[in-house]
Amino acid sequence: MEDNRELKEKETETAEAEDKAVKKRDSDRLGTEPVHQLLLKMSAPLMVSMFVMALYNIVDSIFLGMYSTDALTAVSYCFPFQNLNAAFGIGTAVGMSALLSRYLGAKDYDRADKVAHNGFILVAINYTIFFIVGCFAPQIMSLMTSENTNAQIIADGTIYLRITQWLSFAPMIQSMFERLLQGTGKTKYIFYMQLAGTLFNTVVDPILIFGLFGMPRMGAKGAALATVFGQLLGCVLGHLFNRHFNKEVALSIHKIRPHWQTMKDIYRIGIPSIVLQAVGALMNFSINNILAGFSDLAVTTFGVYFKLQSFVFMPIFGMNSGSVPIIAYNYGARYPQRMKKTIKLACVIAMSIMFTGFLLLQLIPQVFLGFFDASAEMLTIGVPALRTISISFLAAGVCIIIGSTFQALGKGVYSNYGLTLVDDTHI
Repeated sequence: MEDNRELKEKETETAEAEDKAVKKRDSDRLGTEPVHQLLLKMSAPLMVSMFVMALYNIVDSIFLGMYSTDALTAVSYCFPFQNLNAAFGIGTAVGMSALLSRYLGAKDYDRADKVAHNGFILVAINYTIFFIVGCFAPQIMSLMTSENTNAQIIADGTIYLRITQWLSFAPMIQSMFERLLQGTGKTKYIFYMQLAGTLFNTVVDPILIFGLFGMPRMGAKGAALATVFGQLLGCVLGHLFNRHFNKEVALSIHKIRPHWQTMKDIYRIGIPSIVLQAVGALMNFSINNILAGFSDLAVTTFGVYFKLQSFVFMPIFGMNSGSVPIIAYNYGARYPQRMKKTIKLACVIAMSIMFTGFLLLQLIPQVFLGFFDASAEMLTIGVPALRTISISFLAAGVCIIIGSTFQALGKGVYSNYGLTLVDDTHI
């Protein structure tokens, strides 16, 4: 009896040792592979997936533009709240991912495990906030629109905002699953998640919006449902990918226990990102209110610009997300030269992408506006607007990379200060 017990204990210890060995093999490449190869492997799937995500975000607007201008305008009014939702979801996930990579670099697997599980507790807290926002959708739409706004715009905006906020747990959980894969270097699975959601949304969107194949004609409501159903598909795939392929973190509902210091550390990195994106949402909300005083078409045009700029910014965010775990891991492992190489290379790539986006919006803005079935009046407003705003692209790439670098170093508050040099003494 005693021998059997000792044998089982030895088997358990052996299994744990093998598990840790697997973890070591999986994560060590972040600190050993040549930086340019590693950044390409880590970032390429994420850049493609973020480009796919930009397509995901723009599909609704393209089909709604074909359906009616009122529906497209309604979604433009709701866009700041979708941005705010994304700010909390992605900001929390970024904090979790950077902390996770740092602990993996330091070989502290227990704390890495704790970070992953406490991230989901924060998701539940964030979701509660936005569920309440959805409950006040009619009042919010009345606040955002003017007295002259078409009643159909308010009705479409109310239902779109309500659905996207009540089911906002889907993009938040999807972000967490994506960042768990990102933090452990398994970025190709993020591409699969994004691709599946986008394909689903692209196929289902016109069916629900226009009422094809016997489905009711739902307009803005159909666009909202197609979006959240696509995100739910991403959640399911994210769970499966993490469960079967991510051996770095063993997710279990029984391990979800609040640890206040861990949640504080996650938000110490993530809150600056949340604040920065929330300021952007507030800016969007404020400009919409100003533009509503001129015309609903001005609001629509501004919303179209935000959709278009995502095609430029999303690949940067993808490459940025690929660089963060490399920087964080090598920070934990104390390899400063690898960190510096990663930062410099990421900045060069970001500047190249942004310059390309700047040229396209300067030379052919009317082509991009044409995707939304733009009227002559929208072209009159939109063409000079795109050319003017795209000037900001020239500096934005470096700002994004440097900001995320401070998040990877656990100094997230500095990510809000724009361009800053990384002090060697802090590395």
